[in-house]
Amino acid sequence: MSDRDLENRFQGLPTTIREKIDAVIDDAKIALKLRVAELLADKEEMAEHAVISAGRVGAKSGEVSELTAIMPLKPGGAEKLRKFFNLIEGNLAGAGQVGTLHNMRFVFLDNDTKLLFATAYDGEWDPYIDDFATKIPEMMDYLFSNVEGWPGIHSPEVKDFIVQYQLPAEAWFVAHPNLTVAGANRLKRLDRTVQNFLTELN
Repeated sequence: MSDRDLENRFQGLPTTIREKIDAVIDDAKIALKLRVAELLADKEEMAEHAVISAGRVGAKSGEVSELTAIMPLKPGGAEKLRKFFNLIEGNLAGAGQVGTLHNMRFVFLDNDTKLLFATAYDGEWDPYIDDFATKIPEMMDYLFSNVEGWPGIHSPEVKDFIVQYQLPAEAWFVAHPNLTVAGANRLKRLDRTVQNFLTELN
């Protein structure tokens, strides 16, 4: 589709949306401007993926929230953690005990002086941190004891400690914002049951 065709489609969208886009991303190509305008005009799509607060800090879309923190490592902390991650072949399967956890990852930054911890989870921020403290406290303390000043997962100060290093997402997208971990597990069980049933029929 030519830029002229894209411009014509753009001009066919509501004036208020076009004016907002021109005020913010006037320097963008018409293809991007059109895509953003069409998204903004789609109230149902925007509502499904609305981004709100996850509670104390962070963003939430539907049932899914995000947490990203960059923390200073103790001297030798990256080396100790890397040995542990190599031992388990990078597989943190035990973290699945936290029933609201979608994913989490650890990345070393700035010549192994900082740790990036990023995760997606169901629900609000405070209950999520509580889940770590009750479900996998030993793992949390082993991993984060390599961070400067870590107070311990059971410490009354641990939430304030995390907050001081958390960087809230400026933008956040979840493909299935209303699909919780529990819901996904339910669908997997249902699929397994259906597949077994079909196998038995054959």
